[in-house]
Amino acid sequence: MTRTAARPPAEAIAVHPVQAPPPAGGRGRRRLADQARAYGFLLGGLLCFALFSWYPAIRAVVIAFQKYTPGSSPEWVGTANFTRVLHDPEFTAAWRNTLTFTLLALVIGFAIPFLLALVLNELRHAKAFFRVVVYLPVMIPPVVSALLWKWFYDPGAGLANEALRFAHLPTSNWSNGADTALVSLVIVATWANMGGTVLIYLAALQSIPGELYEAAELDGASLLQRVRHVTIPQTRFVILMLMLLQIIATMQVFTEPFVITGGGPENATVTVLYLIYKYAFLYNDFGGACALSVMLLVLLGAFSALYLRLTRSGEDEA
Repeated sequence: MTRTAARPPAEAIAVHPVQAPPPAGGRGRRRLADQARAYGFLLGGLLCFALFSWYPAIRAVVIAFQKYTPGSSPEWVGTANFTRVLHDPEFTAAWRNTLTFTLLALVIGFAIPFLLALVLNELRHAKAFFRVVVYLPVMIPPVVSALLWKWFYDPGAGLANEALRFAHLPTSNWSNGADTALVSLVIVATWANMGGTVLIYLAALQSIPGELYEAAELDGASLLQRVRHVTIPQTRFVILMLMLLQIIATMQVFTEPFVITGGGPENATVTVLYLIYKYAFLYNDFGGACALSVMLLVLLGAFSALYLRLTRSGEDEA
């Protein structure tokens, strides 16, 4: 015999009234208050950007059309600064060296971080140790790193030539030779900055689903085929963005030529940023320095827009 649970009387059943939604005006005021609070937290960062980034950039554009010396009132000269800079013999050398440095950095310094990330991703032991070793150069101040490499490249008692002599190989002038100075600086820049790039690549590699590699192995794909058909397509966006950032950074190289070579020998390592420094602080010509800065800004802005448009078009077609 089954027993049925006794039902409570109808009077005991509590009936909860349906609450009406808050008025639309209250929701709008609450949303406005939340946005005001968020912008309040952002206000400090926005002020810092406005004071230390946006204002100097706008001021530099204005000074590019003026004859300006600190302590004196500026004088409007139109495009005279651009004309004078364009006729400077160092102008052509600076742009040639900067573009050559950028191309060498892509050839030497773009593939190495990706290859290191592939190796680190395949390690089974001591991963944390090798990540620290790869990232260690980034933690060294850039000027200290450049000074270390300046001693390393010393043609007399430098470690590079000492190692070559020990191996009974011919020595080199390294950063003191007109033919080898720029390549030497590319090596320094690659060593000093690749740590962060390696970690970004490593994070992108670890986000690739393992099932893709397993399927490729079942299909008999070799290591190079897995890298070509799985790794590179899955990290394509990261590769393209890092390439853009590297081109922009290498076009603004300054620390290595300034500390190691001083623009020499024979203007072989004078870059655009180093020439800007010379105009401003050696020639006391802030109008010419700002004119060069505006040229570099326009070039990098146009290149970035074209690069992003082409990569976006490629992704849409794919």
